[in-house]
Amino acid sequence: MAIWFAPFTVEDLNRTAMVGLAAHLDIRFTGVGEDWLAASMPVDARTHQPYGLLHGGASLSLAETVGSVAASLCLDPARFRCVGQEINGNHVRGVTSGRVTGTARPWHLGGRSHVWHIEIRDEAEKLVCVSRLTVAVIAAG
Repeated sequence: MAIWFAPFTVEDLNRTAMVGLAAHLDIRFTGVGEDWLAASMPVDARTHQPYGLLHGGASLSLAETVGSVAASLCLDPARFRCVGQEINGNHVRGVTSGRVTGTARPWHLGGRSHVWHIEIRDEAEKLVCVSRLTVAVIAAG
């Protein structure tokens, strides 16, 4: 059974959710399933740290983007909003180029908070970063 409040497409998300940091980093939604959402990001000069590797902060930006959007899509937007409370990440593999993809899946969907598990993988499907995002569910308006 799908967890989403209303139907949507990846194209819808790429038209409406690509603002601010997500737009600057060229984060793009790439896939959706009944209980997961995926987005990708380039590994290039925008997302490198000084040694030419994917910056850990860029990885967490991807994780928070895909997790926060997924959380929001589970709720009635006329009544609720999701805001980030906590994010962490374990960086397990360096990446120097290509694109990485983050896939968010819920661990907890409560009335006041959600906890999301996000795995970021490189183009060879190797694990790059694993992240946990907690969002608060607040009243809209």
